[in-house]
Amino acid sequence: MRDVTYPPVIWTALAGFKALGQTFQMTGTEHVPRTGGVLLAYNHVGYVDFVYGGLAARPSRRLVRFMAKREIFDHRLAGPAMRSFHHIPVDRSAGETSLATALSHLQQGEAVGIFPEATISRSMELKEFKTGAVRIAAEAGVPLVPVILWGTQRMMTKDHPRDFSRGKTIAITVGEPLHPTKDDAIGQTRDLKARMTRMLDDTIAAYPADEQPPGAWWVPARLGGSAPTPERAAELDAAERRERARRRAAKRARS
Repeated sequence: MRDVTYPPVIWTALAGFKALGQTFQMTGTEHVPRTGGVLLAYNHVGYVDFVYGGLAARPSRRLVRFMAKREIFDHRLAGPAMRSFHHIPVDRSAGETSLATALSHLQQGEAVGIFPEATISRSMELKEFKTGAVRIAAEAGVPLVPVILWGTQRMMTKDHPRDFSRGKTIAITVGEPLHPTKDDAIGQTRDLKARMTRMLDDTIAAYPADEQPPGAWWVPARLGGSAPTPERAAELDAAERRERARRRAAKRARS
């Protein structure tokens, strides 16, 4: 694929990270193959995960094509940029089209990024995984590489004000690749989540203690933070969905 905008945007982003005085704590990046199709599965804790997620593949000199919800591509500013990066729109009403595009990218030897949780986790824990990551990797015959992002939620996530103050650490942990088969997508998805849960715990444990004090809102409740429990987060997610449905209905009534 021909990339005109993606490389310069990366260099601009790197300059921005430096200006923000950010420190990167990266491990396991050697697990991203330098060539051939590969699917990277990320946890999802903040709105800037797309920006930082590609760094997992940077040591391997790869550009990651992220699967992202269609609404981002419909935005008048973000949309053209997303398309120029060859990211992949995910339309829930036309899932097979998104799947076919991802498979095409992978079969062309591209690196594709996917968020198995589909939405941001308010609890900072892993939510339930969709089976898409395992099914796509199996269908394309490519390795599935798990990636954990941590610290991105401190800048921009649900229910909290934006904070782009200087000096934050961003942790990126890349795990050994899995090789899904077309059998038992549910069981293999369960295995993927279990592995990423261990990776998440290890990443949080290795994060600078002075940046992660007891009771920090961005840390899971079970690990001493004050993030909502998964049960409370599910209630908040449900309330958010109801509010969105109410706004859509009100908009239709006005039109």
